[in-house]
Amino acid sequence: MNRYALLLLILSGLFAASNIVRAGESMDREIDYLLEAVAASDCIFIRNGKEHEPASAVDHLQMKRNRGKRYYSSTEEFIEKIASSSSWSGDPYLIACAGAEPSPIRDWYLQALAEFRDQ
Repeated sequence: MNRYALLLLILSGLFAASNIVRAGESMDREIDYLLEAVAASDCIFIRNGKEHEPASAVDHLQMKRNRGKRYYSSTEEFIEKIASSSSWSGDPYLIACAGAEPSPIRDWYLQALAEFRDQ
């Protein structure tokens, strides 16, 4: 292989690796935003039938985020596989805001994610 072809191969590999790093950084920023939105909310989070304040919900989600990194490679997968249901019972997590009836938190996360991406 000539030097130019080898250089091109190395540079394309570095470019691909930098895109992966940027995608990971973007995902981390999005997940950070979701956790910040949970913390800033006045909502009640319902996990396995028990109500939790935002700070408790964030602590639990951060623990699941750290332990479950191998199960997601995008923010949407984080929402679907980690943040929307109990890994023990399989029950969906619910959220109740401003006196509203509890609803699946998955929809709340997806709306918050869309708002973040539109900024």
